[in-house]
Amino acid sequence: MSKPLPTSHGPFRADQIRSGDPYELSDGHAIHCMTTGGRGSRANLLGGSVLETDPAVEEAGVDTGYSPSSELLRAPDVAVGNVPDVPGWVRGAPPLAVEYADTGQDEADLAKKISELLTAGTKHVWVVRLVGPRRVEVYEPGKAMRIVQQGEELTAPGVLQNPVPVEALYDRDAAHRVTFRNLLQRQGYRDLDEVRSEGAHDGQIRALRGSVVDVLEARGLTVDEASRAALESSRDLGTLRRWLAKAATAATSEDVFR
Repeated sequence: MSKPLPTSHGPFRADQIRSGDPYELSDGHAIHCMTTGGRGSRANLLGGSVLETDPAVEEAGVDTGYSPSSELLRAPDVAVGNVPDVPGWVRGAPPLAVEYADTGQDEADLAKKISELLTAGTKHVWVVRLVGPRRVEVYEPGKAMRIVQQGEELTAPGVLQNPVPVEALYDRDAAHRVTFRNLLQRQGYRDLDEVRSEGAHDGQIRALRGSVVDVLEARGLTVDEASRAALESSRDLGTLRRWLAKAATAATSEDVFR
């Protein structure tokens, strides 16, 4: 069980708080952080998956504690970038921080948290509003806050490769679509249509390879290891079609592949 902070008003240091303690620090003063309700926790999980799978992202985390100074400890709901795989509080700040604001949100503390993250080096803070019309507030250093509505997309240049539809940060179906796209791109595919196209191409290659062998064997010609190796190494449909045409008239299987 986590030890409680002293009952005095502080100031406290980040090293007095252990992982799992329900506190953040602002100017050395403890801020009690309540657990998240059902709606917020679902959205948090979906948004984290969408952002973590972006092809440009190498590190992301949930509730990661950042302590740029001994008097400050802040944990964004989702952090992208600067999430090392080591124990303890992280120095500095994440390039992108996402906060989910639901019923009961402490607006004064949220505003201070945003300011502290931006001052510590965060480039983009997204506040996903789950109460009222769904929307995302975007905060960036030196710029006025702007609102991105449903049906629009969010961008984080230098952090994310892909734009993020607002709905993907809280809607399950939209999040799954974006996560699937991101995972395909991590494997070198542009989108699902490219995967399907490659599958069709591979199917044609297999069929042509099999047809060349079938024609040669039907004509009583031996398909030696060198011929089979030539077939297996070729992925060019034009070449395979030429070989199939030659297989119908060639005197030997070797003639087909010369």
